[in-house]
Amino acid sequence: MPLDCEEMNMSVTDICQNTRMGRESALLGNYESAIVYYQGVIQQIHRHIQMIAGDPMRKERWQQIQQELAQEYEYVKDIQNVLSGFRSDSHLERIPTSRISYDEGALDPEAWLTPRDPEVWPAPTPVEHKPGPSIRPVGRNRRSETSRTTSHRGNGSGSGSKSGGGGSNPVKRGADSKTARKEDKDKPRKDKDSKKEDGASKDKEPEEKRFDGTGYDHDLVDTLERDILQRNPSVRWNDIADLQEAKKLLEEAVVLPIWMPDFFKGIRRPWKGVLMVGPPGTGKTMLAKAVATECGTTFFNVSSSTLTSKYRGESEKLVRLLFEMARFHAPSTIFIDEIDSLCSRRGSDSEHEASRRVKSELLIQMDGITNIDDPTKVVMVLAATNFPWDIDEALRRRLEKRIYIPLPNSAGREALLKINLKEVDVSPELDVIAIAAKLDGYSGADITNVCRDASMMAMRRRINGLTPEEIRNLSKEELELPVSADDFQEAIRKINKSVSKEDLEKYEKWMAEFGST
Repeated sequence: MPLDCEEMNMSVTDICQNTRMGRESALLGNYESAIVYYQGVIQQIHRHIQMIAGDPMRKERWQQIQQELAQEYEYVKDIQNVLSGFRSDSHLERIPTSRISYDEGALDPEAWLTPRDPEVWPAPTPVEHKPGPSIRPVGRNRRSETSRTTSHRGNGSGSGSKSGGGGSNPVKRGADSKTARKEDKDKPRKDKDSKKEDGASKDKEPEEKRFDGTGYDHDLVDTLERDILQRNPSVRWNDIADLQEAKKLLEEAVVLPIWMPDFFKGIRRPWKGVLMVGPPGTGKTMLAKAVATECGTTFFNVSSSTLTSKYRGESEKLVRLLFEMARFHAPSTIFIDEIDSLCSRRGSDSEHEASRRVKSELLIQMDGITNIDDPTKVVMVLAATNFPWDIDEALRRRLEKRIYIPLPNSAGREALLKINLKEVDVSPELDVIAIAAKLDGYSGADITNVCRDASMMAMRRRINGLTPEEIRNLSKEELELPVSADDFQEAIRKINKSVSKEDLEKYEKWMAEFGST
């Protein structure tokens, strides 16, 4: 009995410490670290609630705390997504401005207001698809329109003088001839400009593949395109350490049907869905993004918050619209993170009617994603969960492949250390293999946190005891010192593993019963 009390006290202490670290990271702007801390805390509270199942008062209080932390976790994830969107938007807007010459901008101040070039890939918003105004053609068109106006006026006045019986005006005749010559000179320029614009529009046409949302609320379509649709996640297989078996299975499920459509027919049709099961921080989300990047499919990143609405019937519409957009942009990948929160077991006492309708719509749409007419139009549903035992049985059947994403082994930990340390200076005496051996039982996210903390140790020692003014005056060379083995020892002492042995046993037991690799 004393052992249980001591274990519960340690659990509460860890929960408090990790919550504090997560909130501090969020306040300092380290949202990735904060997300990892919040994931660990929520899982620790889940285990703690199971330990105190006999005390309903305490259990209810801890469940309320878990809901509040889950809400904070969603806020931090939303902030991280918004920041990622800002970075991608600012990158897209910076590209065209470099194509404007400084001479043209100096002559015409409106040149600085042209943010678009017709040859550049447009940003994924409806407004951006309108071709931006170009500077030179506008000037030429104005001159040509002026010349045409003067020529028409000249011709009209000439005919009027003839019909009136008065003598013809030689000055006007000369002006007419000059205007005609000027119009002839402008004509080849206009032809060139129109050809350029036609060529640019031809180049852009295949890239501007827009979904026709007829029959749906325009706001719903905009929400999906803005928050869920990602055209290029930019994650490669090389960015993910180890997990060779998972990579091989995902290649067979998604990539090979696109390369060999004639083979994957009938009983050999592509898999409808793949469920990735494992503890948090093992790379499930990165695997999904790498699949979309490597095979060039459109990536739909879905969470429970993006598919829920307070208005009756709107959540089901969002699910239906999501799958219609995925079929339109096929081949595409729909990644549903934390699917247990969206499709928990049906028939429970806590289930609401609205959530039941959403689950039913999702199951119906997953049954209809196979395109028999064109095998290359693959729509793959990838799902990830840390609680596979909470998933509905019907959904488990539709996710035909269920693979386990374990904690990294020795080779995986070594590869993770090399990936995380490739951008910092490392001491020659640092033994990566020895450090990897000490990180046994750590998840991929835990190892990333250890590397981040170790890389900041030298900076902390250097600024210790300095005033803010002295810190600002430090040079870059004084701060960027090589990472040593002592730095890693200190970081490992401060950062503990976030996954327990009991959790690993539960995952292995579930995979032994329901796994499909």
